[in-house]
Amino acid sequence: MFESDFVDFFSRVPAWVVPALWLPVVAALVAWGRFQLDVGWTALASQVAVGLVVWSLMEYWLHRTFFHWIPKAPWGERFHFYIHGVHHVWFQDKYRLVMPPAVSLALAVVVFSLLSGMGWVASAVISPAWVYGTFAGIVLGYTIYDCSHYHIHHHKPMTAIGRALRSHHNKHHHNPRYAEKKFGVSSTIWDHVFGTYE
Repeated sequence: MFESDFVDFFSRVPAWVVPALWLPVVAALVAWGRFQLDVGWTALASQVAVGLVVWSLMEYWLHRTFFHWIPKAPWGERFHFYIHGVHHVWFQDKYRLVMPPAVSLALAVVVFSLLSGMGWVASAVISPAWVYGTFAGIVLGYTIYDCSHYHIHHHKPMTAIGRALRSHHNKHHHNPRYAEKKFGVSSTIWDHVFGTYE
């Protein structure tokens, strides 16, 4: 994909890297919230659940907007190809189905910074301790998304939900009628909400 073998190496990622990198982060965030910030288990579980919902909406909107955006500029087509087009061209390449850690780490810093800023702004009303549990849920949601994405491309799901998600995602990939529909990968909820399910 890249002329430089060095750069190309870092664009190819085995799927196991995602849970190996991010599940310990989820565990650390939960432990920090519970044992350092003294957030109760019920509140922490609620925060993680909110983070999962936030991630599911992020997954949908990033795919629908940013991943399918082609800037009207000389570099627009190339930009789109690197961000998401490569996946539509090489959808069977098992090393190009999960986000490279450099990209996911950079996005994680941005998301955590935004949550921290929101926590600071709202700190007069609510303790900013919610940031850690919510971010843990977002990271867990991302991990589920990337692992689900790999699974539906490279395995035959055995469950009804897995088969439905695979069918949903394959239509987005392979049927021009759905090229601008069916943006959910780990869930179809937001496709239903925003009218892109069909």
